[in-house]
Amino acid sequence: MEKTNACPVSSFTIMLGGKWKLPIINTIRKTNKIRFGKLHASIPVISRKVLTDQLKELAKDGLIIRTPYSETPPRVEYSLTDAAKKLQPVLQSIDSWVRESYT
Repeated sequence: MEKTNACPVSSFTIMLGGKWKLPIINTIRKTNKIRFGKLHASIPVISRKVLTDQLKELAKDGLIIRTPYSETPPRVEYSLTDAAKKLQPVLQSIDSWVRESYT
């Protein structure tokens, strides 16, 4: 993501806004490493194309690592970068807030 002088919340929203990026990061966070098929199964309402596009954007923004393996059949694993791992307290706070406010 290109850094701007915008407020931090705006920068966060630009990088992680939308419907799928935070659920993708949260799912990977819970598993440490995950293959595409399992990630898709964990978020079944997302299409494979949208998941692929979102993963490409997250990798481009330096939030996930895509590790391909030279195997047959091909295997790719996704994991979080150190920058994305720093989101863990934020995601835990969101989880707590939702549980306290809406359950």
